[in-house]
Amino acid sequence: MLNNTSRAHLRRILVPVAAAAVVGVASLTGAGAASAHVTANSATVTQGGYGIVNLVVPNEEDVPTVSLRVSVPNLAGVRTEPMPGWKSQIIKDPATEEVTAVVWTADPGQGIPVGQFEEFRIQGGPFPEQETVALPAVQTYANGVTVDWSQPENADGSEPEHPAPTLTLAPSNGDHHGGAHGANDQADAQSDSSTSDTAARWLGGVGLLLGAIGAVVGVAALSRRGKKSGGSDDA
Repeated sequence: MLNNTSRAHLRRILVPVAAAAVVGVASLTGAGAASAHVTANSATVTQGGYGIVNLVVPNEEDVPTVSLRVSVPNLAGVRTEPMPGWKSQIIKDPATEEVTAVVWTADPGQGIPVGQFEEFRIQGGPFPEQETVALPAVQTYANGVTVDWSQPENADGSEPEHPAPTLTLAPSNGDHHGGAHGANDQADAQSDSSTSDTAARWLGGVGLLLGAIGAVVGVAALSRRGKKSGGSDDA
């Protein structure tokens, strides 16, 4: 049996380890969670140029998301990335033939599952020569509920309830046709980021494991010390 001193040492060891384990598990499982809003980002699109746009769409209902419509600023051309379980449609202005919107529709029984997110990608341009571009979106759920992500930023600078996805455009580098080269650069950047993030998570997990092993060794040492101390008292 452990004496009072050994028990106190044990508590001082186990409580911090348990807290660290909880934080570590939360960071490993929660890392990469999607934002609560539909968002847009790009590593290749420049002001007045072409490139790839990523639209991150989280599911916030208790049923799957089955449709997404995204308005674009009258682009000369747009392509969509093939997505298993989804069909895409390019909407054009009949008068100008410019692309005004892209619609994705889930196949029967498909969609964005509850509590998950999906990334939709388009490639096209030229985008306006300005720093930011709003890409209003309409998200439709299997129960018929629609969410209109189109609200501009509030006058006081705060975020509205359903903000429009806003794309930040980098200054032009003189090449207004990002095309395949831009797509490859973006894929490499995303791969590097994903690799670094994964490595960081696993290193954190290894640290927690080593800490837990150290705690077990410490407990065993205290137990042996307690037994020896108990034996000395009996003697």
